[in-house]
Amino acid sequence: MSISPSKENILKRIRQALSHPVPVPFPQSEGNNSVFQPPVDDMAVQFAQEFTKLQGRFVYCADTKEAVAHLLELMESRNWTNVVCREKDLQNLLKGFSFPLPFHAQLNDSDAAITSCELLVSRTGSIVLSSAYESGRTASVYAPVHICIAFTHQLVYDIKDALVQLKEKYGSNLPSFISLATGPSRTADIEKTLVVGVHGPKEVFVFLIETPSSI
Repeated sequence: MSISPSKENILKRIRQALSHPVPVPFPQSEGNNSVFQPPVDDMAVQFAQEFTKLQGRFVYCADTKEAVAHLLELMESRNWTNVVCREKDLQNLLKGFSFPLPFHAQLNDSDAAITSCELLVSRTGSIVLSSAYESGRTASVYAPVHICIAFTHQLVYDIKDALVQLKEKYGSNLPSFISLATGPSRTADIEKTLVVGVHGPKEVFVFLIETPSSI
């Protein structure tokens, strides 16, 4: 089968190009490395900055006792009495520091829900949640206010780092549900007007506790 002169010219140029490949101008952008550079500041500082930009409410605590004191102060200022916490380990932690109220059982008439988390992503100000905890898929979504109790050792820089840690932690038994909560629920679907709290909590708090040096 004969090849037309024009097609032969095209094939010739392709062969010449392949014999002298042009170097990739930006080799670091080929997907092997993150395009985002590690932060200069402490990851706790970066998380706080990004989280508050998204209308999240951030509270830094030197220890668990201080976190409970701030939590009780918040509950008193808001007149909350129906606070849900379904995680046994978190319940025991709070009760160990004289948390006075019994935990409310139902989400549909709750004031707020307290949960732990898997990790915190400093670059995006996101909370990584999973169904591995007893709070499951609902507590951080259906309560009008979500309060997350986290420790500084749970901070990672990027989402990629979070996924690597989850794989290392769970191996082949990853939780059936893993999500990233980035600030309160918000949408601008209706006339492009931003509305907060349509599909989830209107407020999200993160109480970040300094990890004890023994951990």
